[in-house]
Amino acid sequence: MVAAYVPVRWVAPLLYGVVLTGGPYSAAADLDDGPGPTAWRMAGFVAAIGALFALEAVGRRRPAVRVPLLLARCALIGAVVLLDASGLSQVLFVLVPFTAYFAFGRTAALALAALCLAGLLTGYLLTAPGWYREQEYVADLLMLCVGLVLAIAMAAVGVGEQRARLEVEAYAARVAELSAATERNRLARDIHDSLGHHLTAMSVQLEMAADFQSLDPDAARRALDEARRSVRLALGDVRQSVRALRDEATRPTLSAALAALAQDGAARPRVTVEVSGDEDGYGVAELTALYRAAQEAVTNARRHAGASRVTVVARLAGDTARLEVTDDGRGFAPDVDAAGFGLLGMRERVHLVAGSVDVDSGPGAGTRVTVTVPRGTRPTSPVAGEAVT
Repeated sequence: MVAAYVPVRWVAPLLYGVVLTGGPYSAAADLDDGPGPTAWRMAGFVAAIGALFALEAVGRRRPAVRVPLLLARCALIGAVVLLDASGLSQVLFVLVPFTAYFAFGRTAALALAALCLAGLLTGYLLTAPGWYREQEYVADLLMLCVGLVLAIAMAAVGVGEQRARLEVEAYAARVAELSAATERNRLARDIHDSLGHHLTAMSVQLEMAADFQSLDPDAARRALDEARRSVRLALGDVRQSVRALRDEATRPTLSAALAALAQDGAARPRVTVEVSGDEDGYGVAELTALYRAAQEAVTNARRHAGASRVTVVARLAGDTARLEVTDDGRGFAPDVDAAGFGLLGMRERVHLVAGSVDVDSGPGAGTRVTVTVPRGTRPTSPVAGEAVT
């Protein structure tokens, strides 16, 4: 079924108004030579035009009633043509294919245009023998042909414009949906990578405080101090995220951010950091991806691997940055266990900057996470609320 579009609303009322003006003028100028009493014919003519105006109002309120509206329009136009002796009302025939194009499509409009021409020719054959030798009849027929062509062309343009607008609206809605999904994924990664990291450190430190409370009060106190420090860092992450959402993020320093990882939960495991190369030329998105990858790898080593030592090495060359995070923990089988949200979020974030992630691990063999990020060509300014904490 052809989708119904909305006809250009001013066309039909304008033509009705022109015909309504021309009919009385013809009668007043004594140009009306039609059959029957002029007064009665004029009253019927005006009533039929008024019914056409009312039909347009009904069509705007109930656009789904297409077939009855089309039949009623054809009947009323036929009545107007019969009652109008001036012949001007024949122009209303162009409205039949014009409105049908919006409601039923091009094929129906062309068929109705052909029917209009056939109807006019039939009327000529029945009422005006030898009409083809009369210039007035031939000119009326040609003008109707031109009007029908222009009406169908105008309807085609109107339908095309409305179809394009609907497609743009659907595309905009899809883009908005995808943008919302992308933003949700970004926020999920940020919450996991920032708050998740600090909450893991707090959990480890509080467990240490509970274990050493009676055996080594000093160690328990140090663990509590580290937990408080992790709380402060978590609050700092929250503030940084709020600033980023308000477009107040500042350009991060990767070396300083990675150095902070070495101080998070220093008792277990021991984290060493080495950064070389120049950060200039790398955008916020690239540096954030490197930092979050390192943060996730350190958190996994602390939380799952039982590692005693973690090494973070970042080398920023002219065209590529390479990050390696190595731990001496229990390791895992990447093909089986790598479906966790942390590694998934890491891969998503790195892939957004055209980078790659490689995880090399095995049971009892420790883990090495390698991240490679190409140097971007975008301006080194905050992107999409990202910032290295």
